[in-house]
Amino acid sequence: MINGTTRLEIRPAVSQDYEVLRDLFTHLIPNDVAMTEDQGQAALDGMLSHPGLTTLIGFLDRAAATTCTLIVIPNFTRGGAPYAVIENVVTHKDYRGEGLGEQILRHSQDLAWAAGCYKIMLLTGTDNRGAQKFYEKVGFKQSKTGFQIRAPGYPPRKMAK
Repeated sequence: MINGTTRLEIRPAVSQDYEVLRDLFTHLIPNDVAMTEDQGQAALDGMLSHPGLTTLIGFLDRAAATTCTLIVIPNFTRGGAPYAVIENVVTHKDYRGEGLGEQILRHSQDLAWAAGCYKIMLLTGTDNRGAQKFYEKVGFKQSKTGFQIRAPGYPPRKMAK
């Protein structure tokens, strides 16, 4: 423990972390669209090979406890300084409330600042006040209005088996 906080071992995900990440993501979206193992492995490999994208995993006593994805995006404004997006922040339900999510987000911030990013953005649901308070605690401020549009027919009615 450091300053009363459990210390995580944080590292970038690799292709062999497929099962670890699959299991962690069930704590974010329990009823997510199903994928076969081949589809999931291909999706992970595609993510991990994408320039500027890093998925981090935080381990506590060798157990995967938390994860998030940081995407550093090149930019033509702000003097060419890139910006970052953090997505898919999740902590295993058994480890919530222990400061682990905060540690992985602070680590992500450090990586973004080291990459020269001028800002970091993330989105959360408007009805998820707990997540909003958590992000505020880590230093994020509600500043812009987010919009999204989903692909027609998403999620698909028939799930992969």
